[in-house]
Amino acid sequence: MPTDTQESSTTMSTPYTFEYKVVTFRESLIGDALDSDKLEKVLNKHAEDGWALKAITAADVKGRIGPGAVEGLLLTLERPRAQ
Repeated sequence: MPTDTQESSTTMSTPYTFEYKVVTFRESLIGDALDSDKLEKVLNKHAEDGWALKAITAADVKGRIGPGAVEGLLLTLERPRAQ
C-alpha cells in the first residue's frame, strides 16, 4: 500500500505549461552543405528570448527545388508560457 508521500509525488503536475515555435532553417542554394555556424547563431538568437531546442526534423522546405530530397530543417523550440 502506498504511503501519503508516494501518492503525492505521483500526482504532482507541472506548475506551468509550455509554448512552442517552429523555425524553418535552410540554405539559399541547392546542394549547399549545412552551415553549422549559421544554425548555431539562429539557436542562440532564440535562446536569448528564452526558447530551448526541443527537436530538429529534416524536411523538404517550401521554396526549394528538387524532388524527394531533404532540403532543410524544422527547429522546434519550447519555453515556459508566461502566466
